[in-house]
Amino acid sequence: MPESIQSYLKPEVKSFPFCPGCGHTTNLHHLDKALVQMGADPKKTVIVTDIGCVGLSDQYFDVHAFHGLHGRSITYATGIKLANPELKVIVLMGDGGCGIGGNHLVNAARRNVGITVMVFNNFNFGMTGGEHSVTTPIGGLTVTTSGGNIETPLDVIGLSQVCGAGFGARLTTFDKELPSIMAQAIEFPGFSVLDIWEFCTAYYSPRNDLDKQAMLAISEAHSLPFGILVNRTDRREYTTNLAAQPAKQTKLPPDLSPRFGTLKSGKLELILAGGAGQKIKSTAGILGQAAILSGGYASQKDDYPITVKTGYSSAEVILSPEPIDFTGMMSPSAALILSIEGFQKEKDKLKEMGPGSFVFLEQSLPEPVTQAQIIRVPFEAIAKKVDRNSVALVGLGVLLSKTGWLSKESVEAAIGIGQKAAWLESSLAAFNAGWETGFSV
Repeated sequence: MPESIQSYLKPEVKSFPFCPGCGHTTNLHHLDKALVQMGADPKKTVIVTDIGCVGLSDQYFDVHAFHGLHGRSITYATGIKLANPELKVIVLMGDGGCGIGGNHLVNAARRNVGITVMVFNNFNFGMTGGEHSVTTPIGGLTVTTSGGNIETPLDVIGLSQVCGAGFGARLTTFDKELPSIMAQAIEFPGFSVLDIWEFCTAYYSPRNDLDKQAMLAISEAHSLPFGILVNRTDRREYTTNLAAQPAKQTKLPPDLSPRFGTLKSGKLELILAGGAGQKIKSTAGILGQAAILSGGYASQKDDYPITVKTGYSSAEVILSPEPIDFTGMMSPSAALILSIEGFQKEKDKLKEMGPGSFVFLEQSLPEPVTQAQIIRVPFEAIAKKVDRNSVALVGLGVLLSKTGWLSKESVEAAIGIGQKAAWLESSLAAFNAGWETGFSV
């Protein structure tokens, strides 16, 4: 566990960007207190936010963060939890996102995925002008219900309970016990959800004279009680169930235990870009595996269009002798550009590269605007002699022989880890052709 932390808000945070009196501000302070109460490990805590006013929240906490599409925050949180069950994953979403992503709420509860969903419920779409949402009370006045809402509001906790949620509570933003219940929900071994009623001082509260007493009246009129309403431990959490499956149903990960010379000191950042079919993603993966085999750490982010076998394909790879906590590309050490599609995709990033960095460029491509040293190589022509689809492996061979980032043996071992036998020989030949070429360019 980390040393005692007094606040999980970033030191520079003095205020939040919400309207005066907005419940979001109070709720975020409650969440901060909950994390302090738990002694949460920042490196094992993730805040996932939805679109809407609440979507501004994650950037203020000194933990991992993810901001995604409207209504989809629960899906991202589920994926994060499945990838690393040790993480405490907290979803912050509004009642608007809860309605748009209702199907995801249902299925996360059904599966009992060990994430915590906190719905900052102010009874309307606050960011887009005050339209009614799935939780707007009957009779509620909004931009879209000027005569009073006629729809029955969604019971967030009741829905989650009937779908199998383990923990559920409805509270208000002014409840003193809210930080403790937030902590209880986050620590709960299964799916937990909090429906936190609060004020939208820009739209809903002024139109409906909403105060604490009126909020209590809404609770009574709609049979939506406050308090901890669900607390059951008779279901096993989803990732625990997944881990308990017979080993024969789970593909074992490759053996990446270090066995080669150490990685070059310092963080190294590579842009690898080309066209579809040039094995960009798989080559980036080989590079990362070679770094791990050399005792280092690696991260990889891929980008490509929805089309198949056409368009660009690019990857950002970071190699480091130390754990990589931030995977953003800040100062590329090198770029490997293999086709016009990749060139067009990444040319703006090449402008940001400074002296001391390298751009390994397919010989036929235009001249980029960059301060990096440009090294032109006929990658495609070299690949045609071995395997025309292995252009990226040729490029990787040139880059590594020129920079000395990794040993030849570590990359050859990485190529052998995931390659089908039919492709192994040509892949090794392509890499070695590039490696030899690197000594002469």
